[in-house]
Amino acid sequence: MRALSALQACLLICSATVAFADSRTFVVANQPDGYGIDQCLANGDQCGSYAARAYCQSRDFAQASTYHRIDPAEVTSAVPASAETCSHSGCSEYVAITCQR
Repeated sequence: MRALSALQACLLICSATVAFADSRTFVVANQPDGYGIDQCLANGDQCGSYAARAYCQSRDFAQASTYHRIDPAEVTSAVPASAETCSHSGCSEYVAITCQR
């Protein structure tokens, strides 16, 4: 009986840990860097996983769960509607990176 109670307590603790996992989505400008990292992130390719993980780790998160291109219309007014001050291609492209602790 004690073993069953201990097992139930352990399962409760494990399920609570998963429920409280901290995640956050960051929207970043997809800047062409000459190395193709921007396309790896935007296309969700495997080569973008390193850049996404490094981005998350630089913000004290453990890993990147997803990364993909998003439409500028999906972003709030915090992002300028036009790229008038941009001097290169790809100025209106953004990537969403979801990080988890």
